[in-house]
Formats: sequence, C-alpha cells, structure tokens
Amino acid sequence: MRQPALEILLICGSLREGSTNAAVLRTAAREAPAGARASLYEGLDALPHFNPDDDRDPLDPAVARLRADVGSADAVLFCNPEYAGALPGSFKNLLDWTVGGGETYGKPVAWINASGPASPTGGAGAHESLRSVLGYTGADIVEAACMRIPLERQAVDADGYVAGDAERRAIAKALAALATQVSRARSGSAP
Repeated sequence: MRQPALEILLICGSLREGSTNAAVLRTAAREAPAGARASLYEGLDALPHFNPDDDRDPLDPAVARLRADVGSADAVLFCNPEYAGALPGSFKNLLDWTVGGGETYGKPVAWINASGPASPTGGAGAHESLRSVLGYTGADIVEAACMRIPLERQAVDADGYVAGDAERRAIAKALAALATQVSRARSGSAP
C-alpha cells in the first residue's frame, strides 16, 4: 500500500515585506523532496494576542486554522528572524497558541536560520528561544534539519526566491532530513 504524501508545513516568523525568511520558505516549497508537499502557513498577522482565557472552544477562527494546519502536517519547518536578541513578538504569539493545543507533540520540527553574515549573534538567541518553546510543546526537534543558511537581501531574486544554488541545496537538505524523520516514524524505526 502506498504511503500518503508527506505534508510539511512551512511557518515564517517574519511579517516583513521582502523577508529573507519568507524567501527561504517559498524556496523550500519548490524544493520539497519526491513524495512530499510543502505548503506555507499564511496566518501569522491574523492571530489574536495570546490569552490563556481565550484558549477554549470556540477558538478564534485564526487560532483554529493554525492548530488545524499544524495538526494535519507531518512535519513543520520554521524560518524566523531574531529581533532584539530573541523571537519577534508576533512569532512568539503564534508559538504560544501552539503550547496548549498538543498539535506539535511528537511532531518532527526544524528551523532554518537565515540571519545575514553581519548579524552579531547569527540569530542564536531566537533559535534558543524557539528550542525552549518547542521543548514545552513536546515537539521532536530534528537536529539534522536545523540549519544556518546566512542570506543577504540581494540573495533573493526579483520573484522572491533564494537565488544561489548552494543555498537552495541546503534548503533541500533540511527538507530531506525532515522527510527522513517522518518516514522513520511512519515505519516505526524513529530513534
């Protein structure tokens, strides 16, 4: 019996127009390995401010959609900037909405760090925060798929995709590592 296509949800932590993080994920959608589909989550700016009192039925429609998208994905790939040494507030808000839902529990997740070469920390603060939050959700962090691919804004072409071959290969490698982890989990051989 043929396995259903592997679904990878791509979540960008930036709302910035022309974001290199968004370019990485648009490129990732094109670079999905055979047997996988990668789709972009596009509701970050619609999420209400997290309030535990509102984390009950009926959920805000934007929160319900986020949880449904994460829940139906086989794996999640994040790409987010660092802002003031940590996660941007809107992205942290998205993560807060995933803590209580359980959709990421045991789910393979990874991130790509696209902080440019001039970044003093290379986005380390944001990704340590992300690692901490994902730990609270019980996500399966796939280290082989967590990568640093530093990009300058000029590395993004006019259509909004990463232009360099080496960078596209690295993005494809991250997706392949996530797909491998999902395949292992499906076959019962995950570490």
